[in-house]
Amino acid sequence: MKPLILSLILIAVLTAAPLKFSGVITDSMCANGDHSQMRMGPTDAECTNACVEAHGALYVLYDGKQSYTLSDQKKPEKFAGKKVTVMGTLDAKTKTIHVDSITAP
Repeated sequence: MKPLILSLILIAVLTAAPLKFSGVITDSMCANGDHSQMRMGPTDAECTNACVEAHGALYVLYDGKQSYTLSDQKKPEKFAGKKVTVMGTLDAKTKTIHVDSITAP
């Protein structure tokens, strides 16, 4: 019985541990990082921030295949249009990363 309990605790700790995600900070309207259709500014960063501010889009992390909504919508602003590393936990059901930190690689 004790090994089972210890195994369950270990699984719970590992699944809650922050993971590292890499990609580009973009917005949910241009979730694949292609801003050529929107062009809300001369750069990807300005377009991303404009879509969030003016159109209610959300900051997302695009890893080249998939976009993940970021739980923290303040930290990503200064990283808009840039490649970053996000530390956090993933809610696979909602495709949301619960952000612990965002850093430039």
